[in-house]
Amino acid sequence: MSAQPAVPPITARHTKIAIIGTGFSGLGMAIRLKQQGENDFLLFEKEGGVGGTWRVNNYPGCGCDVQSHLYSFSFEQNPEWTRMFARQPEIKSYLEGCWAKYRLQNNTLLQTEVAGMRWDDELELWNIHDAAGNHYTAQFVVSGMGALSTPSIPQLNGLESFTGKLFHSQQWDHDYDLKGKRVAVIGTGASAIQFVPQIQKQVGQLDLYQRTAPWIMPKPDRAIREAERERFKHFPLAQKLWRGLIYTILESRVIGFTLLPKIMKLAQWAGKAFINKQIKDPVLRAKVTPDYTMGCKRVLISNDYFPALTRPNVDVITDGIQEIRANSILTADGQERQIDAIIFGTGFTPSDPMPRGVIFGRNGVDLIDTWPEGPEAYKGTMTVGFPNLFFLMGPNTGLGHNSMVYMIESQIQYVLGALNLLSERKLQSLEVKREVQDSFNAKIQGKLGNTVWNAGGCKSWYLHPVSGRNCTVWPGFTWRFRLLTRNFDPAAYHFNRVQPAHPAQGFMPAAARQIEEVTA
Repeated sequence: MSAQPAVPPITARHTKIAIIGTGFSGLGMAIRLKQQGENDFLLFEKEGGVGGTWRVNNYPGCGCDVQSHLYSFSFEQNPEWTRMFARQPEIKSYLEGCWAKYRLQNNTLLQTEVAGMRWDDELELWNIHDAAGNHYTAQFVVSGMGALSTPSIPQLNGLESFTGKLFHSQQWDHDYDLKGKRVAVIGTGASAIQFVPQIQKQVGQLDLYQRTAPWIMPKPDRAIREAERERFKHFPLAQKLWRGLIYTILESRVIGFTLLPKIMKLAQWAGKAFINKQIKDPVLRAKVTPDYTMGCKRVLISNDYFPALTRPNVDVITDGIQEIRANSILTADGQERQIDAIIFGTGFTPSDPMPRGVIFGRNGVDLIDTWPEGPEAYKGTMTVGFPNLFFLMGPNTGLGHNSMVYMIESQIQYVLGALNLLSERKLQSLEVKREVQDSFNAKIQGKLGNTVWNAGGCKSWYLHPVSGRNCTVWPGFTWRFRLLTRNFDPAAYHFNRVQPAHPAQGFMPAAARQIEEVTA
């Protein structure tokens, strides 16, 4: 990104709070701001509509692996969910409904991709420019881009020479007719286990390239009966209690992940029994049986994935890919398989959430250069050198056992506390103290050391590909994170107040400003 001028262009549009993204994070932040009377904010959305990951991920079979009644805002519960585990169209519709209900249309800039942002050390605000070349300024930026927004495409020898159809699950090409085609699916993660059973019914041949087998458990999904929906609609307390029960059940799983890893041995027994029940062929069964502790990688749920693998037109290939050719894939055992299309089910890059050259903080430092061992932040929300920039779903806020919406709402409460304090005390900026951030992250990494995510014997997207550091998962109970973020803690921060040289000049004349560091 080219350097931004010290003084923002005259044509720049100013807003107090810039919110990037309109998924659960961005919409949740906007709604809570509006609920407390704050309307000076803009939502930046690169797509033509809202919904974030639940808009752009629309591959066949796309759905959630957390129960609908918990995977939703606590302040906007939906009694009309039609399934225990909602599918993509219904979640997208829910988010669009929230956007419309809270009248966020006038605060939203659709088809406006943030191309870069730079902190202005003199004016103590953010300069933002979009992909179309428009400029904006904002006192605060809230990043709701999420950890699962950048597709992961593996570096494969010869990939550029492939002449067939190629796409990632997030960029599904619905215009491409898969009927009768020879299709290679690379990856066996959460997306792949959902779309493989769907496309298996259409394709002529499906070659599934598996590097590491995932642990898969039964999915307790079913349609929600009309009588149940009516009960939730007329008795909101019943839905609240149901939501609380789901939360408690899911939260209990963290005991095996962090405190008593031996429990996972029992879970593995159930996982192997599930494989044995659905796959009778001993060769295929051996291929799909993981060799690491359950929970080390994300535990998946599906009722139709294993049966799809047993169909005559499916081959599970565990030999490494040696080379991609114009119309084929060559594996390490020397076998070449002809294909018409490649579909990547290789997930995302949560440990590298954004590219270099997008966000510049104090003294023009690139955010990526401050994270040599992977992303880190204080309470997953703020990082040293980047004042007034809040991350939602930031470093070490990810979960392997419960609803991310719970974590998002916890962070939103924390950000609101910060914004309210700055407004009350007429402060311009805040920045977390280095020693506070370092101490916090040292404790986080210490707690992660013996968890199944770190010590389970697998290579996962939880761990940074270079440093091996776990910069993704929260190491414990989600209610502990909520307690940490319930109240904003000003002692952890430096604050600045912008003072005009003469009271009559107000706050706008840049040349007259002086920066005063204060203690809140």
